[in-house]
Amino acid sequence: DDITLTKEQIQDLRKVFIVACGTSYHVGVVAKYAFERLLKIPLEVDVASEFRYRDPILDDKTLVIIISQSGETADTLAALRMAKSKGCRILSIVNVVGSTIANESDDVLYTWAGPEIAVASTKAYSTQLAVIYMIALYMADQLGTVPEADMARYMADLQRLPDLAEAALADKETIQYFASRYFNAHDMYFIGRNVDYAASLEASLKLKEISYIHSEAYTAGELKHGPISLLEDGTLVIAIATYEKLFDKMMSNVREVKARGAVVLGITVRGKEEALKQETDYQFCVPDITDFMLPSLSILPLQLFAYYVASMKGCDIDKPRNLAKSVTVE
Repeated sequence: DDITLTKEQIQDLRKVFIVACGTSYHVGVVAKYAFERLLKIPLEVDVASEFRYRDPILDDKTLVIIISQSGETADTLAALRMAKSKGCRILSIVNVVGSTIANESDDVLYTWAGPEIAVASTKAYSTQLAVIYMIALYMADQLGTVPEADMARYMADLQRLPDLAEAALADKETIQYFASRYFNAHDMYFIGRNVDYAASLEASLKLKEISYIHSEAYTAGELKHGPISLLEDGTLVIAIATYEKLFDKMMSNVREVKARGAVVLGITVRGKEEALKQETDYQFCVPDITDFMLPSLSILPLQLFAYYVASMKGCDIDKPRNLAKSVTVE
């Protein structure tokens, strides 16, 4: 597996699409922030089942990045074939070696996550994110759009990710305690801004997939455009506030939901604990890192939270009802 895109081909690109389903789509949402920041190239993220039915503008100056754990997802494969017929270059990120999507792509990068038996993706999400960061940094390096000092810092943070992930999972007891308080909830809501919103999407999906609790994720700035009407006394809201530039705005949103009776669990980075304690009922901190890589760390306690909630409810965590590991029909 490799990227054979040359510097000249990258310079020639006018647009990048990421096409995926489910958890892989949420990786694409994170990628949008990273790519547009680092490469200064417009990137669109599409759900594969919608992509080929909306007549996207595609040509030989377009790079389409296909993300699929199995490499066999029917809608994603169909989107790949449509994009290829329009002359697009296809770069795929898959886990299963020799899968159809891998074989039909111009370039493929494997996540090498090993077999993921459980239906709900966790390590696939983490490894797909790592590959996305590598692609973005490689292309930015080819384009010269990132200063040398910043590039060195980003690469160092990427190499630190495994150790930081281990540190983020060190305090399992706190998450387990919080799950024990709210595993009988009927509804939960996740809010965030920027990359924290991207993490909220995945955290909400993990919870509903394995615990069967109704859960939604919203950009915090959209609360007053409808979702805030769902809140009542005791409603659980999980606020992801790791993105420092928007921390104060997130705390304003937290005050809004608490004024409607919500109970708030806040997730932030170390160093922001005291500020978070002033606004939220419960807190959990993860290590700090380059901001566009934050979802790799903020998702970990929330994956664990979903696991504990599902376990306490007696759900079949590895095989949730009505779901399959690989969706091979449209």
